[in-house]
Amino acid sequence: MPVGPLPRLLPLLTALAVLPSSLPARAIPRLDLSGYPPAPAGMVRWVIQLPGVLRPSPDASLSADPADWRVELLVGREQTLDCNLQRLQGEIQAQSVPGWGTTLYRVSGGSTTASTRMACPPGAPRRQGFVSLVGPPTLVPYSVSLPIVVDAPRGLQVRWRLWKAESRQQLASPQP
Repeated sequence: MPVGPLPRLLPLLTALAVLPSSLPARAIPRLDLSGYPPAPAGMVRWVIQLPGVLRPSPDASLSADPADWRVELLVGREQTLDCNLQRLQGEIQAQSVPGWGTTLYRVSGGSTTASTRMACPPGAPRRQGFVSLVGPPTLVPYSVSLPIVVDAPRGLQVRWRLWKAESRQQLASPQP
């Protein structure tokens, strides 16, 4: 006689196997934001839940290890652009969430646009485009376990893109 829980579970597993596939699938919620403080007045909470499985890159030189990946946070807004380079003045600050060991990103500024002052050619077309905050990129470690939570002033958007490191490491040149 077999020993263990499997013989007792066999009827249940058999019943589950014959259930019709037309039953609606129920999503398992992955986001638990209960440890985060509420977004302050005038701010909008943006949440990025990263996918757990990504298609392999066609470029074999890029690392397939998520520990080598980073997520760039892009905060800005859509506006009409001319030939000048435009950026929003503001910054993204990382704040630790007490007792949770996670990070909350808060955006300040974003209402003032800095622009070059080139004279655009006559008749140069204007276009809609995304204008982001000025400054170095905000890179966040890739983690499917924790959401990336960003509080940004109303009227701004939060976008993201994935950065993958090369698999190959290169040796720096020592200097005497």
